Amino acid sequence: MDAAAPSARIDVISDAICPWCYIGKRQLERALGLLAQEQLHFSVMWHPYQLNPDMPAEGVDRATYRAAKFGGAERAQAIDRRITETAATVGLEFHLEKLTRTPNTLNAHRLIRFAAQQGAQDSVVEALFKAYFCDGADLGDPELLAAIGGTGGLDPDEVWKMLASDEGKREVLANDQMARNAGIQGVPSFALQGHVLFSGALAAEEMANAFRQAWGILKTRAA
Repeated sequence: MDAAAPSARIDVISDAICPWCYIGKRQLERALGLLAQEQLHFSVMWHPYQLNPDMPAEGVDRATYRAAKFGGAERAQAIDRRITETAATVGLEFHLEKLTRTPNTLNAHRLIRFAAQQGAQDSVVEALFKAYFCDGADLGDPELLAAIGGTGGLDPDEVWKMLASDEGKREVLANDQMARNAGIQGVPSFALQGHVLFSGALAAEEMANAFRQAWGILKTRAA
């Protein structure tokens, strides 16, 4: 087998508005680098999970929503500060104060699915995270999503056409439900070859160890 050929596939179940998913992406990238030094190479696929599946299509005012969710504006702001500080430890500069809307993320997940078909999933996931957490973009806005798709290497006009249709809606909702049926209750969650290993933005070394051990067990079972 070629040294750079993937040994197996890592599946990441995430939502585009989950800060820990962006932080987890950075940790995953570092973990993959550590594993590559051992000639262990993994492909990565991103899958949908809506943190707020009942969110109105137009989204809601973020400040009001989070104050109600966390028991007051002061507590919500304190949580944002802690998240921003944690993001900085992995080189991410969050600007959560720019966010005004908590969006419905169905269309963002449809964009991620579309990007996978075009071979640009990772770059589009990165562009979505950056647009939301660093630039304050409303991920419920189809026009903005088309532009974000362009940033990730897609044709914005093709993204716009896809979002204007029903393409991918049924599949995204089905995959979201599949994750819930599998017992996933939070994101990011990580699976190897279909086996859910852990949830949370673990440190890169912990991630690498989990994937290394799981891959060793799977290889032994297959022998």
